[in-house]
Amino acid sequence: MMRYLCEFLGTAVLLAVVTGSGIMGESLGQGNAAVALLGNSIATGAALYVLISLLGPLSGAHFNPVVSAMFWKIGRLKTSELYIYWACQFLGAIAGVLITHILFGLEIIQESSKARDGFGIWTSEFISTLILLGVIYIGDKLAKEKIAMLVALTVTAGYWFTSSTFFANPAVTIARSFTNTFVGISPDGVMGFIAAQILAVVLVGLILEAGKRVDRSK
Repeated sequence: MMRYLCEFLGTAVLLAVVTGSGIMGESLGQGNAAVALLGNSIATGAALYVLISLLGPLSGAHFNPVVSAMFWKIGRLKTSELYIYWACQFLGAIAGVLITHILFGLEIIQESSKARDGFGIWTSEFISTLILLGVIYIGDKLAKEKIAMLVALTVTAGYWFTSSTFFANPAVTIARSFTNTFVGISPDGVMGFIAAQILAVVLVGLILEAGKRVDRSK
């Protein structure tokens, strides 16, 4: 139960930071999107470093359904555990957004009107998810003690070099459709993002499976 609680709370805190820093950045930036994105990206990276460092030893600190799917594929999660991880991540992400609305005195239930769609943005999400999974997989193999820093820096940089601002997370994507703030995404754009993320994790799964076959043939 501790593992599942960590996934729920960790994802909730992550989304609270993402949403809250977006609101704060937009407010203090007085309409300057670059200032808002800078505050948003730095806060998110800092939160990821802390959360992964503290909760990684307890649950793995996935906070992301595609990350959990990858670890299930390599045998680090049972199927029953995977489903519970997913439930905790989706529920935690939505809870984090709603709690943030309370903190800032906003309407609790919202629907985003921010359009994020188009082939370029969907491609961005596909590549973002591939990069994130690649960093986590390689980091887990070769630099496990640095994985918190690697993920935090990757996501921080991803905010700035991708057109989609590096969601790379189905739970995050759905949760951000519930906030009509700087970090929101219109419900109409959610399926395109999630489809790109799923396609990326399927490709990673195929690559991992091909790697296993090569190893067995040696």
